[in-house]
Amino acid sequence: MKSRSRAVSSLACVAALALAGCANNAAAGAGANAAAGAGSTVKASGDTIKIMVGGLNKQIYLPFMLAKQLGYYDKAGINVSLQDEGAGVDATTEMIAGQVQVVFEPIQSTIGYIKGGMLRPLAVTTASRVDALPNLPAVGEFVPGFEARTWQGLGAPKGTPAEITAILNTEVNAVLTDPRLKARFADLGIIPMPMTPAECQKFITAETEKWAKVIKFAGIKPE
Repeated sequence: MKSRSRAVSSLACVAALALAGCANNAAAGAGANAAAGAGSTVKASGDTIKIMVGGLNKQIYLPFMLAKQLGYYDKAGINVSLQDEGAGVDATTEMIAGQVQVVFEPIQSTIGYIKGGMLRPLAVTTASRVDALPNLPAVGEFVPGFEARTWQGLGAPKGTPAEITAILNTEVNAVLTDPRLKARFADLGIIPMPMTPAECQKFITAETEKWAKVIKFAGIKPE
């Protein structure tokens, strides 16, 4: 974790590329008390919901911890149990097999299973609904303040002349606004996010501060 932080601090932001959320999924045959996530889908029943995190070092652990930090499960009266299957175990496969009841998984890696009827999506973790699953609510609609997303950006070595990063930023943003790319991204639940270098740096700083608080709340330690 320390080496990764040093690597990021040695880069200058060029551009943000795109962001994507996770789908909070349940198995297709799950009953009303078998999944935690969307509004009235789950009511307090005394049952314990198994949520697969697939290794505490994975990003899919953090959306769960953010919901817990915001007090959602306590307010909803839901008992949850983290099921850590460790590295090398595919969360989607475990879900379809009925070994766990809920997972947070990237939309682009599960949308085929969702459209094929093998997974029942409950909500998306982006700030608002996504075009790929327009009828699916965002978690933030019933958990105020909740937003969890993956994102990608482009960096250059620190000290790169500003005129060079400006040229690169302009070219990247031109690609991100291409209608064909936007249409393909929309199919996968990916949202282009053209930004200036300064906006990109501000975004990264805000994300770092937000998730540092969640990591501290979860008691995660550097390895």
